[in-house]
Amino acid sequence: MGKLPTFDELFQNCRSSAVHLEMRDGYMKSDPAFIDWRAGQRIDAAERWPDWYELVRKATARGVEVRRARIVSEPVSEYIRFEHEVTEGLNIAAGEKVRWLSRRHATGIALPGNDFWLFDESLVLINHFDGDGDSLEHDVTTDPEVAKLCASAFETVWELGTEHGEYRPS
Repeated sequence: MGKLPTFDELFQNCRSSAVHLEMRDGYMKSDPAFIDWRAGQRIDAAERWPDWYELVRKATARGVEVRRARIVSEPVSEYIRFEHEVTEGLNIAAGEKVRWLSRRHATGIALPGNDFWLFDESLVLINHFDGDGDSLEHDVTTDPEVAKLCASAFETVWELGTEHGEYRPS
């Protein structure tokens, strides 16, 4: 595929949809926002992550549907509690739609082995993490079979998931 496009380029070039499936119970535990949250500080998500907020806001303003689904173990991890708390002020406020699915309800779903972003149902950005949830690298593929698997997995999780406003982490 040559030089990999940046994440921002993928988002900016997206025409109709950007969907993200998250399947880990923790990410980047060294994130200063997570550390501050653990210390009891209130997190203003749009202020902490203005670039993300603006990227999503611009995409949704031009008609791109941005959806995120999270498969989580219950009871949820401390990191998932943090994510849940900042989702309204960051993801939802920027224009994303977010749903949550208990891992217990994901057993019958054919899931890819990694978190991913799927752009316009054809380009997959695969996220690779280490065991502690720190981002390692990304791969990009337009393989139709991989895109089909990711689209099917996402849509099934989405259908079974609970809207962010209704989800109560246990």
